[in-house]
Amino acid sequence: MPHATAPRRSPGLLAAALVAALPAGAGARHSLSMSSGPAGHVQNTTIAGAAPAPAAAVTTPTPAAPAAGAAAARCQDARDVPWIRRCRPERNTVEIGAFAGVFFTGGGAHELFDPHRQLASLQDGDPGAQFFKPYRVAAPQFGGRIGFYPLAFLGGEVEAAAMPTRTLVDGYPADRAVLFNFRGNLIAQLPLWRVAPFALVGGGGLGTGGALGRDIDPSVHFGGGLKVFLSHRALLRLDVRDVVAARRRVDAGAVSYPEIQLGVSALLGRKAPAKRPDRDSDGDGFLDRSDACPFEPGTAPDGCPERDRDGDGFLDSQDACPDVPGIAPDGCPERDRDGDGFLDSQDRCPDVPGVAPHGCPIPDSDGDGILDDVDRCVDRPETLNGFEDADGCPDELPDDVFHGVIRGIYFDLDRDTIKPRSRPVLDRAVSVLAKYGSIRIEISGHTDSTGGLEYNRDLSRRRAESVRRYLVEHGIDGARMTTRGAGPDEPLDTNRTAAGRARNRRIEFTIVVQ
Repeated sequence: MPHATAPRRSPGLLAAALVAALPAGAGARHSLSMSSGPAGHVQNTTIAGAAPAPAAAVTTPTPAAPAAGAAAARCQDARDVPWIRRCRPERNTVEIGAFAGVFFTGGGAHELFDPHRQLASLQDGDPGAQFFKPYRVAAPQFGGRIGFYPLAFLGGEVEAAAMPTRTLVDGYPADRAVLFNFRGNLIAQLPLWRVAPFALVGGGGLGTGGALGRDIDPSVHFGGGLKVFLSHRALLRLDVRDVVAARRRVDAGAVSYPEIQLGVSALLGRKAPAKRPDRDSDGDGFLDRSDACPFEPGTAPDGCPERDRDGDGFLDSQDACPDVPGIAPDGCPERDRDGDGFLDSQDRCPDVPGVAPHGCPIPDSDGDGILDDVDRCVDRPETLNGFEDADGCPDELPDDVFHGVIRGIYFDLDRDTIKPRSRPVLDRAVSVLAKYGSIRIEISGHTDSTGGLEYNRDLSRRRAESVRRYLVEHGIDGARMTTRGAGPDEPLDTNRTAAGRARNRRIEFTIVVQ
């Protein structure tokens, strides 16, 4: 059987791989020799001074990734670098800034006045009593600075500032004056984080101009503060210092001028921030910079996965009601189109209001207007005659139910008072109405044409009301009875004869059909 042939490798590449695999400093102690066989195959490889290594696959070394600290120093927006370690101080940078603050003038012990004008105003007693004046205790300070940092932790800077103020006379502001300084600083800072504490020491000149003449005194200062590197090109800075200069009457020693500054600076010379490489962290084809959900595989248009906001199993893109749980086919909740309380999926008549058990309306088989569920005779229509009209069955009025003209009810002349001889008829009406509780009646009163029309109508109405009142007083529900005064408008006979007029004066019962 023929032997398997190993894939060819360039001798130069193999040697480079072996050298790269050696420990650090191996170049001084080891030598590498190779001999080639036919067709350029490597036959022997010897590393002098090293024990033979077991056979292993040779791989090309991967270039080392830059240190996290270097990346952080370049202010890149990398997720694997903590915020506090980005934008740290760098070497060979320039800071140009402006500041404002408060400068404390040392009370009345300052030496900032023109000594020649002082001598010119000498008087007996305290020299300069008329010329010398103290400054206000505190003055605003405005200035600028420029600094160079050859090392990330050490640099130097120069700055100048002006402090407008006034002199005091008996404790009250008087003449204007301007204090000023120019100085140099040596500054050391801690470059581990973007919030960098620092300390400084320096010297320069502290001067005045204005009410007390012109004068400049040497000064030294020291202090410290904090820098906050806001971005690749800007920082915020807080300084607290003490400036030391000569006290009034130089032989009296020194006086302190404390000051507090807050400033901003622009940074020059910093390396350009490393651009964040285009990534697709979730592998959905949308680069992180344009992916609204960079760590969740998603779809167009924003790279986010499809959601199911209402949790009904239908993705929002296919859900017609994405905020309300629903069912197939469109993800919307079941509806009740006809509003009868039966959901459409269970309603056999979804467009017509119905009742149990299937949501369909109850039929009226005999067409009498009474639905089958309460119709005792579903195949025979109800006879609407005012007697038991709700049972759905055909019927006739009982023989003892009287209606129409009720003879035997008499009233006093031109009055609505019922005469006692009318009671048998009225008591019979009470008995019939009590027996048939479903019957409703209208009681109408009628007169002849003697007298005025409106008078007769009112009289007939009052007589009908008297009959109703009698029936109610004897146990009949008043809701079953209505009254009407017809007057002479519905005569049964002529009003030209006494007999005809007598027939026209009457009470009628009309059975009400509902």
